[in-house]
Order: sequence, then structure tokens, then C-alpha cells
Amino acid sequence: MKTLFILFIAIMMLTASAQAQEKFGKGNVTQIGLVVKDIEKASEKWAAILGFSEIPQLITDGFEKANTHFKGKPTDARAKLAFFRLENITIELIEPVGKKSTWYEHLKKHGEGFHHIAFNVEGMEEKIVYLENRGGKLLQKGDFTGGSYSYVDMSELGIIFELLTSTGN
Repeated sequence: MKTLFILFIAIMMLTASAQAQEKFGKGNVTQIGLVVKDIEKASEKWAAILGFSEIPQLITDGFEKANTHFKGKPTDARAKLAFFRLENITIELIEPVGKKSTWYEHLKKHGEGFHHIAFNVEGMEEKIVYLENRGGKLLQKGDFTGGSYSYVDMSELGIIFELLTSTGN
């Protein structure tokens, strides 16, 4: 009887693990994005609070390299970025440059603050379709050195998901 019980428990555990769903983005939020009006001022404040002596900043590439699309149309919008890489997550500050972007619209509508959470994913197009089938709407996508990104508005959740892929370059 004891052997039968142990066998039953083992079968139940195997069945449960076989039915376990893979978590979106492997279950890890890798980044929190915040839109700001002035990247220099915001970076200084964040660096002081988080204990960073250097403020890592860059500006996104233009359309020729970034291939940025907003609401399905090409855009020359860019952004000034600052990244604060912590042990468990990266905080990204974003100052919009140009008006045709999710960053600019979000800043105009909501003011400074929270813009998105980001997940590293494999199979960008499949993940976009997955989210669209759950009420998401693709807002913006583009490329950067080493990968690509997509912003999907998950309005029913009150949040924007950023999907990040790596090309290994």
C-alpha cells in the first residue's frame, strides 16, 4: 500500500510538471522604463539615490539604423536614454526626442514616471501575436545595436510590455 501511495504521488508530480505553463519572458521582468522631461536632471537624481558615480547615457539611432515604427508607420523619433543596471533589474530613463513615439505620447498624456516593464523574449513576432490575442496592441518597434524591441500596450492591465530580443551582436 505504501509503495502504491508513493507511485501515485510520483505520477501526480510528473503530470503536474508536464502541465506547467512556461512563464512569459521566463518569469523575469528585466527592466522598468520611466519617461522623463530632462534626462540630465533625472539621471543626476537617480544616480545620487542609487549610489552611481557615473551616469550611463546614450541616444537612440535614427530611422536608417533603428528602423523605428510607431503605430505601424515609420518614424524618425529618437530618445535619450540612461540605464541604471542593478543586480536584479535595470532602471531605464527615457527622454523623448521628436513627437511620433510612444515615449512622447505617454509623457504628454501621463507626465513623468512609469512607462513600461520589459521582458527578454525569444520569438518576437510570436510573442507579439500572443499578447495581441490577449487584448494587446503593438505601439512601437525598432532595432538597436545587439537586438530589437517592441512595445505592446496591455491596456486591460494598465501597462505597456516591452519585449526585448538579442541578436548576439
